[in-house]
Amino acid sequence: MSEPYAALLDIARRRRSVRKFEPGRRVSRDQLLRIAEVARWAPSGANVQPWDFVVVEDEDKQSEVVDVFLRQANRLREKAMGFPAVYKSYLKNTVAIFVVLGDPRWRMCFPHGATPEDEAEYDANNDNIYYASLGAAIQNVQLAVTAEGLTSAWLSGGGEAQTNSELAQVLGYPDHLAAIGTIPIGYPAKDHSFRYRRPLEQVVHWNSYQMDQYRTDEQVQFYQDELKPFAMYRSDQDALDWDDVDEKLGVWKAAFTTRVTNPK
Repeated sequence: MSEPYAALLDIARRRRSVRKFEPGRRVSRDQLLRIAEVARWAPSGANVQPWDFVVVEDEDKQSEVVDVFLRQANRLREKAMGFPAVYKSYLKNTVAIFVVLGDPRWRMCFPHGATPEDEAEYDANNDNIYYASLGAAIQNVQLAVTAEGLTSAWLSGGGEAQTNSELAQVLGYPDHLAAIGTIPIGYPAKDHSFRYRRPLEQVVHWNSYQMDQYRTDEQVQFYQDELKPFAMYRSDQDALDWDDVDEKLGVWKAAFTTRVTNPK
């Protein structure tokens, strides 16, 4: 294992969505610029770089952004069926907030169909290119945050129409831009262990897709109905290390802990 790979793997494993920051700490603008520098090197379709980064470091402006997300959290509890809403008061201890804005006008640079019949197919894929590009920038932000000894979360709710409209008013960006990723940054209040991950041998397919690794509709429904509230926050990366693994996984234990998810 090379030293650069080991360093990258360590950063990726230590990256964590953290919702408890240490109060009373600040961060330098140089550190924030270093994070933005890593973010701008993310790959993007046609190299259009369809992003801008609004770095909110002013305490009064942070408070306005936090208020937007407190209102968003209330709507989430009322309207998002079955999702474990997170109260966002923890945002008050952030040292900065990165808002990754997407500009959908740049989709014109991606492939388009030569005829109206072809356009629907390419238009749908252009959405994939656009959001994948922005996701790469958001991931780079989070990795750079970790490398700086900080931690972060990813608030995807900024992309909701009402939340985005409120953020646009607070931060002054045009309404056609969208806050695809809002990333609060802070110093972790405590060390955080790893999160649950599927086994490596389950997610890797050699040379072709292996159907015995396909996750069935029933397994997806089980995760949604039973497991999600636990799997989202479990500290042990290997489910076999859970003290209550038999209780939580039941008949799906092998599907979540071995290579084969679908023996049929």
